[in-house]
Order: sequence, then C-alpha cells, then structure tokens
Amino acid sequence: MLSEIEQARLRLSRDTDAKKKAQFGQFLTPAGTAAFMARLFPPGDGVCRLLDAGAGIGSLAAAFLERWRSGGLCFQRVELDAFEVDGTLHAELAQTLSKYRNHQFSATVHGDDFIHAAVDALSGGLFVKSLPRYSHAILNPPYRKIGSSSAHRLALRRVGIETVNLYSAFVALAAAQAAPGGQIVAIIPRSFCNGPYYRPFREFILERAAIRHIHLFDSRSKAFKDDAVLQENIIIRLERDGEQGPVRVSTSTDDSFSDLVSHEHPFGRIVFPDDPERFIHVPTSPDRIAIELSPAIRYTLADLGVRVSTGPVVDFRLKEHLRDMPGPSTVPLLYPGHFVSGRTTWPIEGAKKPNAIERNADTEKWLYPNGCYCVVRRFSSKEETRRIVASVVEPGAFGDAAVLGFENHLNVLHDNRHGLSEALAQGLSVFLNTTAVDEAFRRFNGHTQVNATDLKLMKYPSRNILTQLGEWAMQQGDLTQRMIDDKFGAVAA
Repeated sequence: MLSEIEQARLRLSRDTDAKKKAQFGQFLTPAGTAAFMARLFPPGDGVCRLLDAGAGIGSLAAAFLERWRSGGLCFQRVELDAFEVDGTLHAELAQTLSKYRNHQFSATVHGDDFIHAAVDALSGGLFVKSLPRYSHAILNPPYRKIGSSSAHRLALRRVGIETVNLYSAFVALAAAQAAPGGQIVAIIPRSFCNGPYYRPFREFILERAAIRHIHLFDSRSKAFKDDAVLQENIIIRLERDGEQGPVRVSTSTDDSFSDLVSHEHPFGRIVFPDDPERFIHVPTSPDRIAIELSPAIRYTLADLGVRVSTGPVVDFRLKEHLRDMPGPSTVPLLYPGHFVSGRTTWPIEGAKKPNAIERNADTEKWLYPNGCYCVVRRFSSKEETRRIVASVVEPGAFGDAAVLGFENHLNVLHDNRHGLSEALAQGLSVFLNTTAVDEAFRRFNGHTQVNATDLKLMKYPSRNILTQLGEWAMQQGDLTQRMIDDKFGAVAA
C-alpha cells in the first residue's frame, strides 16, 4: 500500500517543475519519514479527529492509518480532515484515502486554503464553516515566506499569530485548533528555533503546548533528498496544554532511521530559563558540553562592553559608489572573502567583489573608523566545518585609510562603532572559533546563517580571560584547531 504512495511521490517529485514547487512550497513526505512520524504518537483511544494540513497525496495520513489498522493506535474511529490547496493532487489524495474507507473511518478532503479556513473557524462568525478541535495532527506544511502585508499575514493577526513563513503558520494554527491534550507531529525547517523573526511563533507555541519529542537529521540534505532541499529539518511532537517535562531528542543520519539514537533531556537544556528570546536548543548527546560546564563562561557582550552589528554596507544599494580596486577617493570595503584563515587579505586583485567604496556624503554614515575589530561571517560555506567563522581586522593592512566599510555579509564586534583593543579582538576571535562554541551554536541554529542577535545572546568568558586568549594568540604563528581548543580548555577550566 505505502509503496504505491511512494512510487506516486517519486513520480510527482520528478515531474513537477521547480517553479511550481516554489509556488506551493510543498515537498511531499518520503514513506520512511511518514512512518516514523506516525510512530511518535502515543496509543490513544476513543475517537480520533485527525488533521493533515498540506496533505499532498496523503503520505502522512496513510502512515497514520496504517499504524492504526495494524493495532498500534487504539482508536474506535478516525475522522480525517485533509487540506490540500493544489487541486491537481486531489485525485491521488482521494485514491490514497479510499483504501481505508469503512464504517470506522471517514475522510473529508478540503480544497480550501488552510490558513483562511482555520482562522475563520477560530475567530467565529455566522456563516463560517466550523472545524473540530483536533485530537491529532500530522503535518508536512508548505515552506514559503509570508509577505508582511499579504492576505495570509493579515488573517493570522486576527487570531494572534505573528509569523513569517507558511510552515510556522500551519503549526501555530494546528496548535490553536487542537483539543486539550491534542498531539501534533510535524516535519518543519529548524529555522524557527532561533532568530528574532520567529520569536513570536516560539512564544505562541510554548504558551500553548509542551514539547515532547524532537528528531534531528544529521545530514541537512537527506530529509527531502529527492527534491534537493538543503534546509535543515526537524520532526517535532507537541502536546496541547501539556505540562512541560523532559524532552526526548533523537537523531539519525537520514530518513532510513537505521542509526537512530535517542536521549531524554530536562527542558532547561532545550529552552534556557533565563533566555528572553526563547531559543530552542537541540542537544544531541546527554553529555554536557564545555560551554555549559564552564563557570567562567557566563557573560554577555553587553556585560563586556562590546557591541555587535550587521555590516552596514548593503552593496546593491550603494552600487554606484563601489570600485573594483582602491583609488584616490576610496576607502577599503571588506567582504567575507577578505578574511582567510583568520587574517586580513586586502585588496584582492581579480576578485568577484569590489575592494573599495567611495568616501562621500552618501556613504560616510555607513563607514567605521579604521581599527581592530572582530568579524564573523553571516553565512558559512559548505566546505567549512564550523558554523561560526571569526577573524580579526588588522588595521595595518589598509595603509593610511582612516575609515573602513563592512559589507552586509559580515557581523562586526565593536566598541560603539570604534575598534577594540587588539588583544580583545584576538581573544574574541579565538573563543568564537573553538569547537565548543560551534557545538553550542548548532544546538539552537539549524541553518548556515549567523545573525548579530545570535552573537549578542551567547555567553562569553570575562573580558580578562578573552584578553589573555588574545595575548596568547598574538604570540603564536598560524593557529590550528587543536591549539585553539587546547588553550580554551585550559583557561575555561
């Protein structure tokens, strides 16, 4: 039965062009992942009112029904609402569900837009089609950004949901529409776990549901490999109005789940009690990492008197002022490519990016005084083993340049828009390049982007320890990863 669905999924994945996939933001669920998601539900009893929003061809609903039919779920009856806005999939969806129809199972296929249907049901009205309070929801929602003034965004605000992507909107609505004790299992991008844009969504979910289980795929490309999706995905199980307790975290390399490993963690390791941003961490081992264990790492950048900003030069907005190479009226413009192995290399002849920007009335406000800064790439490349890649801006590399331009793909650590002491800049770079920081960062950040907010909320050693690290680094030649980690281990003990 499921093999037929999988064949249909593979055919549709192959035959559907990329433009349509992007339009609907829909990537159909592989059979192995669907079966794993169905296994996460507790046994249950009575009548199951099941929601599958973004149902596609019915892979998730079928996996749930297969588990029920085999005795793994003890419901007397299942009533399914399957929402799928793409009418071209309805025939496949109906065929999938028809194989389960009997007096104990009923299904309704909705061609409506789920967001508008759920918002209408939640907000009420005389002529609104009601929806049940669902006891169960199984979701692979669409992935697509929501415009700030779009109809979806305005509708969601009617029921107190503020979010930036369809996938988080679907999960928020499923939680809002769930009955007390309702179980929600969803496969979604991990991007909601951190960052300011998803903070309202995190707060909405954590106020209404307990996190019971998180599954993480070690490989970013394997969850939807047939669709070449590189977004890092997690599977999460939520319980509406549940009392929050320990969280089960499991990992596997891919959707075969052949190397599944699972551990239980106290909730305080998932969402730190003192974190106002409510970042969601995903520890992959029961062992506490060095950042958690060290009593010396407890300061914020604000405590240290250090600020962090995204590089202010957005090149396409200042295109007319950019120059390939420096000239009489230009100043250095720094991109991530100007930092190799932690050192400053400028200018770079034949580079794809410009090396300089005109200094004039239009650009002056975007420039910083020449000095010693620590910079962190906002995006790491596929080849890099670390998410956080920090370097030190060496002011002597720019001759007599009085000011510098930092392009938008860099985060800049500074002292009120001025340089830091060399030892502090070097110390920050050493600390941020440690394996311990990379491990800690990966627990709440599921993509290759490093935001200024992420760096602002991290914990750091004291200014004195960072200065010691910097002075040590200044006495060395090229630093290896082992040298960095060994030195950090000694000072953080």
